[in-house]
Amino acid sequence: MDNLRVVALPIPPERDGWVRIRVEAFGLNRSELKLRLGVSVGVEFPRVPGIEAAGTVDAAPAGSGLVPGQKVVAMMGDMGRTYDGGYAEYTSVPLSQVVPVDTDLPWEVLGALPEMVQTAYGSLTIGLDLKPGQSLLIRGGTSSVGLAAAALAAWRGSTVLATTRQAGRLAWLAERGVDHPVLDTGEVASAVRELYPDGVDAALDLVGTPTLPDTLRAVRVHGTACFGGSLSNQYTVRDFSPNEYLPRGVRLAGYFGDAADLPRDVFQEILDAVAAGRLAFPVDRVYDGLEQVPRAHDDMEHDRATGKLVVRVRH
Repeated sequence: MDNLRVVALPIPPERDGWVRIRVEAFGLNRSELKLRLGVSVGVEFPRVPGIEAAGTVDAAPAGSGLVPGQKVVAMMGDMGRTYDGGYAEYTSVPLSQVVPVDTDLPWEVLGALPEMVQTAYGSLTIGLDLKPGQSLLIRGGTSSVGLAAAALAAWRGSTVLATTRQAGRLAWLAERGVDHPVLDTGEVASAVRELYPDGVDAALDLVGTPTLPDTLRAVRVHGTACFGGSLSNQYTVRDFSPNEYLPRGVRLAGYFGDAADLPRDVFQEILDAVAAGRLAFPVDRVYDGLEQVPRAHDDMEHDRATGKLVVRVRH
């Protein structure tokens, strides 16, 4: 953890087209772990990490419609990669990455949502075009994005199957609304087809290329599998031969997105549903202050959490 240090930096200056945010909370993400471990590409150092943040507007460009003190979230768009991100008391990001919100949710709840919800929503809509009533398999079901995708899919009327490698977490998944928790022994297609002999309508693989062939075998003819993440840190299919790799008639899609894939009205509807208790996204741990970031990274690296990790910023 020696390459994670709390340092004093100047407050970011005002810039045309950029919004300065007083950060109140931010979620932790695997991409930031990969950045710390040195396996990310296209990153300029030194760098303040963090691909998301929640807080209030401190300064905004003229004509943006944003006013000081207004609640916002920010996400993606090379935050924490080519410019400084959300692990800070103040961050400055392009206006395109900012989503205004109207909510009284606690900061530690709001801070958990931006990237997690954006990735899950984009995977289900753009990646899979999932329809109400369809069946969905989530590979990597106890990850924060997996749990978010399960919650959103069930909320939108789908039947959800989700995997875990730990038998002790099967009941935990069921308690969180998963219709069919599935133990992942490295192969789940046969177990899925015991429930759905023709295969599921859709599958979201968050583990990566090691599990993708088996995930594809769990999908019906004319169904779709989406590569939406890589918990395994393996992204590449080598020597790809479509007719050998893809089951007959099964479609393979990919999803990686940006803030624009989570429209403001959709995100607001989700926030309202969370506030009303109709929708829930598990937060595993909240860390108090930037000084706790190394501890949070250690917990993330060693898979000690089930659900989102959030840091509450203290000013």
